[in-house]
Amino acid sequence: MKIEHVAIWTKDIEKLKKFYVDYFDGIAGDKYTNTKKQFQSYFIKFESGARLEIMQMPTIPSNLNDTINQYIGLIHIAISVGSVEKVNELTDTLRNAGYKVVGEPRYTGDGYYESCILDPDGNRIEITE
Repeated sequence: MKIEHVAIWTKDIEKLKKFYVDYFDGIAGDKYTNTKKQFQSYFIKFESGARLEIMQMPTIPSNLNDTINQYIGLIHIAISVGSVEKVNELTDTLRNAGYKVVGEPRYTGDGYYESCILDPDGNRIEITE
């Protein structure tokens, strides 16, 4: 078995799509639209691993979780960029583009080298080697 995809609701589907395509080399498929439900989605695939589905529908309420404090449930998506240098470079690129870094690049107790940033909607993204 494998994880096929992870889905995220958003209020601005084009902005979120652009973020994952521009910074994480994602490849967006065609936009799916269900006009009856006012639902839209994109699947974004990466070099390997699970796909990301970003979805938008006007009836979905805003997330009430705090973006800094952590709560029970899905808390982050980890994306491997291949090296320590790339973790550092992408973290700086995102910081300079105005994205919030909530975890500076570091080695973790379990041996990962990672940083943690917030995407445009405040979802935690771990950037790993």
